[in-house]
Amino acid sequence: MDLWQLHIFTKVVEMGSFSKAAQAVNLSQPTVSSHIKDLEDHLNCRLIDRLGRKASSTKGGELLYSFATRLLALRDEAESAMSSFLGKPTGVLAIAGSNIPGCYVLPRVIGAFSKHYPDVSISLKIGDTRSVAEDVLSGTVEMGLVGALSPNKQLTQDILMEDHLTLIVPASHPLANQEEVSIQSLGREPFIIREQGSGTRKFFEKVLADAGMGLENLNIAAQLGSTEAVREAIKAGLGVSIFSTRAVMGDLRCGTLKSIEISDLDFRRFFYIVRHRQRTASPLCQYFCDFLTANVTQLISDIT
Repeated sequence: MDLWQLHIFTKVVEMGSFSKAAQAVNLSQPTVSSHIKDLEDHLNCRLIDRLGRKASSTKGGELLYSFATRLLALRDEAESAMSSFLGKPTGVLAIAGSNIPGCYVLPRVIGAFSKHYPDVSISLKIGDTRSVAEDVLSGTVEMGLVGALSPNKQLTQDILMEDHLTLIVPASHPLANQEEVSIQSLGREPFIIREQGSGTRKFFEKVLADAGMGLENLNIAAQLGSTEAVREAIKAGLGVSIFSTRAVMGDLRCGTLKSIEISDLDFRRFFYIVRHRQRTASPLCQYFCDFLTANVTQLISDIT
């Protein structure tokens, strides 16, 4: 078992296909199949089920995948550490972001960072706040940016910047011309909320609880798994929702959606840089975190 075999194995798992994995690693499909077979023979365990054109990991494959991603991340960390030691930052940095900061903050920072460090490749994984925390804990990624705190004490969670949530409604909605409303006045409005594990939902529930309320006080019309799905559902007239204006700035500017303040609740929150408390940041991760902290306000000022 070597790192190259593990790299090929992770590509097969992630892409669900031997042919796609072969293209990704610039090998022929038979060569990829041979590497997987050698790995299975070495471990005496079936790792991949061949289901026609699809490839699916077995339980043993899922277990190996969790270790393989950590080993490959450690390899990248070692390479970047040596490059930094030589004064030439290079390598791959794996990071993660929950939906809002991951889609509307980190891409701009990564673009600017890449201009300063063109030999650095950044892999960004998008998930909900809970999955980002799990990835940091497992070592799959070195750092994450999320919109809610995790209760896990193994994580450091440092405030990066403030965010603000408002009520988002279609431009044709009866409330669209109002500057602010009370949460009590929204009891009959069909509400769209995010899924369990979402930082936005977690924060929303906390604000409601502080006001002596809960989701049961609202007319929940739908629970959706991404910010983009919520945005499209609002535009389609399914309901209204409360989330970051950063995610709908384009719609607000062109007038298809409207943002309304909630007068009796405080919807200011923070984005947090999440790291494993007991793991020393690689030089590459430290470069990125320092760059993120120093430049994020300027880089996203035009979408606030």
